[in-house]
Amino acid sequence: MKGSLRLLCNWAKIGLLLLILTTAGCNTLKKVGEDELLLTKNTIYVDDEKVTDSEIKGLISQKPNSSVLGYPLRLNLYNLAKENPDSSFQNWLHRKEKREKRLNNLLSKKQVNRLQESFIVKGFSEFLERIGEAPVIIDTALTNKSTNRLEAYYNSKGYFNNSAAYTIVDGKRKKRAELDYKVNLGKPFIIDTVQKNITSPELDSIYDASSRGSFVKKGEQFDLDNFTLERERLTTIFRNSGVYNFQESSINYNILRDTTLASDDQLMDVQLNIRKFRSSADSTDIADPYRIHRLKKINIYSDYVFGDETDSLNSLEYENYTIYYKDELKYRPKALTDAIFFEKDSIYRDIDRIRTYRQITNLNTFKYPNIEFIPDTTKAQLISNIYLAPRPKFSLNMNFDVTHSNIQQVGTAFSTSVITRNVFGGAETLNISARGSIGLLSDASLSNETFTSELGGDVNITFPRIWLPFNTERIIPHYMLPQSRLLAGTNFQRNIGLDKQSLNSILSYNWSPSTRLRNNLELLNVEFVRNVNPDNFYNVYRNTFANLDDVADDFQDDPQYASFFEDSNNEADPLRLIIPEGANGFAQAVLNNEIPVSQEQLEEVNSIEERRRRLTENNLIFATNFAHTKNSRSDINDLDFYQYRIKLESAGNLLSLIANVVPYNENDDGQLLVFGVPFSQYIKAEFDYVRHWQVGDSQVLAFRSFMGMAVPYGNSDNIPFVRSYFAGGSNDNRAWNAYELGPGKTNNINDFNEANLKLAFNLEYRFPIAGDVKGALFADAGNIWNVFDSEKNPDAIFTNFSSLADLALGSGMGLRYDFTYFVFRLDVGFKTYNPAEVGSDRWFSDFNFRKAVFNIGINYPF
Repeated sequence: MKGSLRLLCNWAKIGLLLLILTTAGCNTLKKVGEDELLLTKNTIYVDDEKVTDSEIKGLISQKPNSSVLGYPLRLNLYNLAKENPDSSFQNWLHRKEKREKRLNNLLSKKQVNRLQESFIVKGFSEFLERIGEAPVIIDTALTNKSTNRLEAYYNSKGYFNNSAAYTIVDGKRKKRAELDYKVNLGKPFIIDTVQKNITSPELDSIYDASSRGSFVKKGEQFDLDNFTLERERLTTIFRNSGVYNFQESSINYNILRDTTLASDDQLMDVQLNIRKFRSSADSTDIADPYRIHRLKKINIYSDYVFGDETDSLNSLEYENYTIYYKDELKYRPKALTDAIFFEKDSIYRDIDRIRTYRQITNLNTFKYPNIEFIPDTTKAQLISNIYLAPRPKFSLNMNFDVTHSNIQQVGTAFSTSVITRNVFGGAETLNISARGSIGLLSDASLSNETFTSELGGDVNITFPRIWLPFNTERIIPHYMLPQSRLLAGTNFQRNIGLDKQSLNSILSYNWSPSTRLRNNLELLNVEFVRNVNPDNFYNVYRNTFANLDDVADDFQDDPQYASFFEDSNNEADPLRLIIPEGANGFAQAVLNNEIPVSQEQLEEVNSIEERRRRLTENNLIFATNFAHTKNSRSDINDLDFYQYRIKLESAGNLLSLIANVVPYNENDDGQLLVFGVPFSQYIKAEFDYVRHWQVGDSQVLAFRSFMGMAVPYGNSDNIPFVRSYFAGGSNDNRAWNAYELGPGKTNNINDFNEANLKLAFNLEYRFPIAGDVKGALFADAGNIWNVFDSEKNPDAIFTNFSSLADLALGSGMGLRYDFTYFVFRLDVGFKTYNPAEVGSDRWFSDFNFRKAVFNIGINYPF
């Protein structure tokens, strides 16, 4: 593994050197004509104040060439392309008298002609032009277009007398120039009166009831955006008040200036017009004005296939719904009607239509539904037809992956799942999955065998409702897309750590109050973890073993302790403790005062033995947790958003309460046992926050912070390994491998380091390089500590704010390739500040490629 990283590092250095040599020798002005000027900067001034608003900057038609950290990389790649590769090849071919003849004899004349058309000669230049960027030459036609856009923009803000102009500012360097745009606003126009002309009496009543929320108000400055928002607001209100066919195009405004006022009183009158309905086939108004419609009948077609006749279907009436089906109804009627938010005799609401679409999709039993409305214009009534096309009853999914970690040099993982829909007739989904992996160990000393393996499986059933013995619809209505999940699974690991076997079961509920909010309650999360191979502890936790062996060095020459040692094949330290018998026996002898050690050595051995017992004991976790998530991102193209997640978890309290009724057995440490295993008792809280800022075209500044703490109490004095925190890895602090960092200022580099308090902060600047290739610069800070548990090592314990000096800092750079559906990521992290070192050695001691950490990942880390 080290050899592979060294080779990758060398290739990275070579590639970087070649990039520097090729771009450094490139002339930025190579393809700029004598009478042309390369645009280097745009500046906008409004009433002599510099504008920084990205929206206004986006109005400029011509923008300077993109740059990476101030360097015009894509421009210089474009300049590397040959302008006439065919003639260049011919010049090279005929530069020497016999070169063409020798090539024809060697390759044949036909192949020499093909060589001219090849990627090396012609295709490479085309590739450079495609990923590069042509020089942006100042074009006065485009600058005039930009000034017109600026004037139009400020017209929309009420500055109808504004004027815009541009100035070309010659740069100090040859054939380069900047553009300054200057806008004089003048006095803004103010809305003096707002009148209305609404043809429908029913719409007029609805408008009057909601007019206080209008975006267009008397006394405010004219802003076209407010008129757009008002049209959207009114359309939403009307469509949710029974006017199912209301068209936004029916709304327009007349804007007039009061000519009776003085010329400097820039006031305007606004009249809201809402016309009658217009059909899509006729541009003239239909005689009937908009009316409020009620639902006369609701039909549900549960087995609909496009093109099939519906006349021969069977039907049944259920709670004012008519359900049509073929042969036999495969669904319980309530499962269908609970997903429909229309009610007979109620007014039409567009929000009910949207919620119906979302809930039917949430059932995961039907394809995207089709909802049809048939109006009866004479009575202002609607018939709603809801067509449901079922998904296949069964489906099979299979996945195959290649993996790599600090444990495995290389591995393969596979998984398969069988999905069964509508299991019990209530749109339930049953998912039975199996997974497995096999990999080559990165360190043969971790096990007597060469390969690791993992095998697991789950049975997961999802109900599209809250599955409780009482009605929760008032608290969590159906439009919140409630789901209940019941899962049971098992997992077996071999030659990974201590060879764990686990059994787990989960009863959870999730619901979404809105498209941006999501809640998840795991009412019951039970996990039993059994360490199959606890005797392998000192092989896995190598640094812990080294500390114990150092204590034993003082006694290795004493014959009465010879049974603890074996030949190590190391001239500097010829004997070492036998694993596991010698190590366990020596530690027990020290703790029984059978071996005379110093007080410091006794405390060290006691700490080691406590750590061994804690990490090799089996765990029973009986937990409940709640997570609340919010994401402000509107869509995949939104680059300016935030998201956060708050999670609270409590374990062991229910079992502790039962202990007052059911007597439990106890172990030697006074811990209560369930099925012979001490159950874990703790409380845990986490907060995860992510913020993205768009700082330019396709440039993003991304920030993440994470804070988590788990406090043991009652039946536990520590946190189970599977619930503790670790630091390092491709999605954390990328200058350390997973489990390498911490706790605190400790330096147990060969252990699976974990603790119960974690702080992590990540900052990343992402920018485009060329085409789908993107780059990143990042800084990661964080660490883990022990707090309120049985840990005795002061270097690992968070005591007060002074412990924040142990925050490790990693920095580095990364490359990403965007495959549209996912992003492939390569990051190189350098240890900038290492709290495990002493004094000035903490800073930049490992800041070189030889000691860098390479991380490969899929998609962005946060």
